[in-house]
Amino acid sequence: MLTLGIAMMALVVGAVFYMYGRDLPSYEVLSQYTPKTISRIYNQEGQIIDEYAVERRLFTPAEEIPDIVKQAFISAEDKNFYTHAGFDPRGIAAAAYEAVATRGDTVRGASTITQQVMKNFLLDGGRTAERKIKEIILAARIDGAMSKEQILELYLNEIDLGVRSFGVTAAALSYFNKPLDELTPAEAAFLAVHPKAPYSYHPVDDREAALDRRNNLVLREMFENGYLTEEEYETALADPLRTVQNGDFPSFQSERPDRDYFSSEVRRQLTRQFGEDDVDFSASGYSIRATVDPDLQQQAALSLQTALERYDRGVGAWRGTGENIAAEALATEESWREALANTDVARDIELGGRWYPAVVLGVEDQQLRLGIEDIASDDVRGNVVPRSDTSWFSGNLFDNFEVGDVIHVSKLDEGWTLRQVPEVQGGFMAMDVNTGRVLAMQGGFSFQHSSFNRATQARRQPGSSFKPFVYAAALDSGYSPATIVVDAPIEINTPQGVWRPQNASNQFYGPTPLRTGIEQSRNLMTVRLAQEVGMDVIASYAEQFGVYDRMNQVLATSLGSDETTLYQMVASYAMFANGGERVEPTLVDRVQDRYGNTIFRHDQRTCWDCDAPLAEGQAPRITSNRERVMNEVTAFQLTSMMQGVVQRGTASGAINLPVPIAGKTGTTNDAKDVWFVGFSSNIVAGCYIGFDTPRSLGRGASGGGICGPVFQSFMSEAIETYGGGAFRAPEGCQFISIDRFTGARLPDGTQGENVVAECFRPGEEPIFGIMFDGGFAMGADLPLFDEVASQARQVTTSTGETATVGPKASFGSLSSGGLY
Repeated sequence: MLTLGIAMMALVVGAVFYMYGRDLPSYEVLSQYTPKTISRIYNQEGQIIDEYAVERRLFTPAEEIPDIVKQAFISAEDKNFYTHAGFDPRGIAAAAYEAVATRGDTVRGASTITQQVMKNFLLDGGRTAERKIKEIILAARIDGAMSKEQILELYLNEIDLGVRSFGVTAAALSYFNKPLDELTPAEAAFLAVHPKAPYSYHPVDDREAALDRRNNLVLREMFENGYLTEEEYETALADPLRTVQNGDFPSFQSERPDRDYFSSEVRRQLTRQFGEDDVDFSASGYSIRATVDPDLQQQAALSLQTALERYDRGVGAWRGTGENIAAEALATEESWREALANTDVARDIELGGRWYPAVVLGVEDQQLRLGIEDIASDDVRGNVVPRSDTSWFSGNLFDNFEVGDVIHVSKLDEGWTLRQVPEVQGGFMAMDVNTGRVLAMQGGFSFQHSSFNRATQARRQPGSSFKPFVYAAALDSGYSPATIVVDAPIEINTPQGVWRPQNASNQFYGPTPLRTGIEQSRNLMTVRLAQEVGMDVIASYAEQFGVYDRMNQVLATSLGSDETTLYQMVASYAMFANGGERVEPTLVDRVQDRYGNTIFRHDQRTCWDCDAPLAEGQAPRITSNRERVMNEVTAFQLTSMMQGVVQRGTASGAINLPVPIAGKTGTTNDAKDVWFVGFSSNIVAGCYIGFDTPRSLGRGASGGGICGPVFQSFMSEAIETYGGGAFRAPEGCQFISIDRFTGARLPDGTQGENVVAECFRPGEEPIFGIMFDGGFAMGADLPLFDEVASQARQVTTSTGETATVGPKASFGSLSSGGLY
């Protein structure tokens, strides 16, 4: 009977295991385990600047997890882990006996680490006998297919350990701000407290329970299992449980810079590049090396913020934040501090020092009494703003403030000063002209105030900053910087009525060389030139450079009436600066997956000698396969002409740098947007400023006056690091001296204020004296305005003698070719 009973029991058990083991998921999927891990962004100095995660997890291979961490979890969860075959019969029997003896009052799990891996990866979390049987079957199978270290690796990287942290590496950072190899036995034991109930042993809210389980279970088991000496055990028991949550260590998050426009744009572009449906950027464990230069990024933010605040203060209106704290919340300091902490206002602004959120506690005739975030009420400054600090906006204190208003303030030496986020916004971007590496990007005044990136997402009219592409098309079509184009009134019939473009000065200057047209940003010349060249040709250039995807082929677009982004404009100008070769902008140098494999690299140049030893004075030979988008002579001609914009044109009052700079201003109709895009020999940078809902910036607003100082401030710092030099002239470029006002050819070696050496294509003999008017009729009585005070100018000839150049040429002399 005993034999038959044992046989029958064996058959029943075998049948049960066979029945439940038939349709189990394959444990082979564990070999392709790819958990959701944090993607991190590093700057070019290797510092973490941002991270994105669905679950806060950092994958760590088993061989890199310290033994003390493994031993803590084994002691807490499965002390026979290295000896059982996936499940622990003695543990199961002990748990069953305890449940029967207590009539179900005490039911404890008997799952091994291997079983927990099966439950977490392949089964649901239900507490049923069926699930337990399946768990045991799979555990036995996996134990025969994988090593113990592989199973432990899965477990220690997957398990939820509270504070929204998954896996031991992320948990060590979250609780202690330490890497795994710096954890003490007591800290490792505290991590091992959590698998049973991840959110029931918080180091502050459930401190006593956490200490009890750490000391009386995990540490005791570690000591009894031989993982700790008696001295180590006593030291660990005495550890007071110091954590980030209790304020004993700085938070890992607090040591990372605030999220900004640059890191946010990295995520947006990589998500788009790798396909959001196929790969979740936030869960893929990517290591991204960004191109950002931390110092230049800070300078870009400072330069743009300064210009925006300067304009805002010039408007002279107080708006505040629009936030207000209810009167009942102001009754006590504790209540108003809690309410202030919960207000949605920017806390990432460092212009002129940190901007602190504050609440108005009292409005008096000569001062505002404030409660300031993170500042004690008895601060030596008195936490008041005097009436004298409000002179930049109209109205008295009672007109502009109410008790409960949330505002921004910053520190002065002996008090506080009011600050407000400007209503006007803008964008700034800088990149390397040769590699396309974006060095800095600021998409607005404050990312926390508005995360909309105006450098990449705002589509605005570029205005006159588009004109270089019209001139590029003309230069490549046979025109030269000395070609004469008529600056005269134009009338064009359109479906919306007669269009009469005007120069900014509302004057007409008659026949004028191309160089002067771009230096002084002449609208009428540009329209006539566009008509001569053809809008289809100009559109093809704009699309080839990437300014537009598809440009409207109407004459108004030659003045920048179509919309584009600052990102596209800056990238396009880089091709002028590098001699006409295509360069693709990038915010990322390299992307590596969780295993360290490079899955994206921006720099595709070939280095032929990088693996070979080089003698002293030698350098690696690097070749580029970049596409040429424009003739290199054209690129140099245009760069030279845009140097004139900075030296004596529309940007001359704003840009003064120690290296050669070329660029172009832009101001749209009614000054709704102002631009400046410029470059040195190695860095191109651009700025645009305007209201998010376009409206006039006011009479007198211009790209040179508002955006020029932003460029000047930024490039002053950038040049100190990256330098700059003369723009390289193409080989074989022939230089001819030209009078920049008339376009007349001068003898070689002539010098003078109005003499410029223009570059012409090799072997091309320029033709002088031909005038282009775009085919538009001109009145015979058209008034012309001289650009210089005198009718005659003194120049120095190649022989060193002084000669007088006659008055400005008339229509007749130009049409006949007789300039002099």
